[in-house]
Amino acid sequence: MESTNIVWHKMNIDRNRREKLLNQKGALIWFTGLSGSGKSTVASCLESKLYEIGKLTYLLDGDNVRYGLNSNLGFTKEDRSENIRRIGEVCKLFVDAGLITIASFVSPFKEDRNRIRDLMGKDFIEVYVDCPIEVCEKRDPKGIYKKARKGEIKNFTGIDSPYEKPDKPEIIVSTHLNSVEECADEIIKYLSEEGK
Repeated sequence: MESTNIVWHKMNIDRNRREKLLNQKGALIWFTGLSGSGKSTVASCLESKLYEIGKLTYLLDGDNVRYGLNSNLGFTKEDRSENIRRIGEVCKLFVDAGLITIASFVSPFKEDRNRIRDLMGKDFIEVYVDCPIEVCEKRDPKGIYKKARKGEIKNFTGIDSPYEKPDKPEIIVSTHLNSVEECADEIIKYLSEEGK
């Protein structure tokens, strides 16, 4: 149900002033890839590296967000889309606050990711964490591939629900070929070149 009778309230302090105070530009670094591809690990390493150089960040991770904000959502296609929509709106607020926002979500559907890209415009940086499903299954840090293969988990991305690779991500990191540090450094290099 859509809200009615609402009016956007203009604030006294705008994004430019917040970014000037923080001495940085807000941006959304959106990690996407299969479960076990290394999204959260690379995102955490990136956050640490940005912190070390004096950048204010906030990391939103899939499971963590589902504990609170999205605890009422399951894993149907509709619920996954709503999960990503809500996260996109939160990210928009964080970026407006001047934060470098790091989002780590499987986000398997192009349509959902493109909706966030449209919402964020030039502030959206898509990072595709490329890793073959065979490697992800071997890693299986949460033991969920095994459960999905046994039929204990339904609608599992890569098994009985599709993963749609990004068409033109800003960055591709290959966690099966490069170390976590190398992947994070590649993203830092991109941010530096883009003046973020």
